[in-house]
Amino acid sequence: MPTENVLFAFALTLMAGLATGVGSAIAFFTRHTNTRFLSVALGFSAGVMIFISLAELLPEAQQGLAETLGSAQAGAWWALAAFVAGLLFIGIIDRLVPSYENPHEMHKVEEIAAAEKLPQDARLLRMGYMTAIAIAIHNFPEGLATFAVALHEPALGVSIAVAVAIHNIPEGIAVSVPIYYATRSRAKAFFYSFASGLAEPLGALVGFLILRPFFSETLSYLLFAGVAGIMVYISFDELLPAAREYGEHHLSLYGLVVGMLVMAVSLILFL
Repeated sequence: MPTENVLFAFALTLMAGLATGVGSAIAFFTRHTNTRFLSVALGFSAGVMIFISLAELLPEAQQGLAETLGSAQAGAWWALAAFVAGLLFIGIIDRLVPSYENPHEMHKVEEIAAAEKLPQDARLLRMGYMTAIAIAIHNFPEGLATFAVALHEPALGVSIAVAVAIHNIPEGIAVSVPIYYATRSRAKAFFYSFASGLAEPLGALVGFLILRPFFSETLSYLLFAGVAGIMVYISFDELLPAAREYGEHHLSLYGLVVGMLVMAVSLILFL
């Protein structure tokens, strides 16, 4: 595979991961959370991921496997198996994170100002650290997914990286708030928020090193279907619930529809 493609895929994955730092910066440099914008943006990300997964990645994997295996039915079954494996993979990772430390709980930047008026609470420090670890665990397969798609379909990789980056912004806020509550240190809160996002390029690197010796056309298509499963799970388990938490139900739905339409139009234009 060309070195340029590998470097481009890593760069996209790094950009998406470091968006957690953007979320932390927003928490410290703004006074109010634009919940309506975040609700629409997260819905948009879900729409992009779902549409790419079901309208592009899964069909491409099915067609490619049918050609490499010499049977349309075999290609369909293997694509379905890889898709389900992707769902199970991210689902198992999600189950490893205790519910009381679940990183999907949303926080607002107003909580930073409120923390300055309250006594320090060291118990929140553990919550902040565990939230950072939990988000890092979730970001690991997201990094692999972004990298895998960007490596073979750079245009799709850009769309997925943007969607993942939007998703990581509120996660950065979720890490910063409890750590700042506990330490009153903006530097520490920013550092741990920033560091949790580095799991995305780390996931890409580990996946690349593990899969590189076995890479083939068949494995590439299986990975496409698996990535589709990962992104569909993330959309329904993380993005849409978070979008509803931040704003009205219809705002997240509007974002979802717009995200799907944008991806549909872009895919048609690049046919």
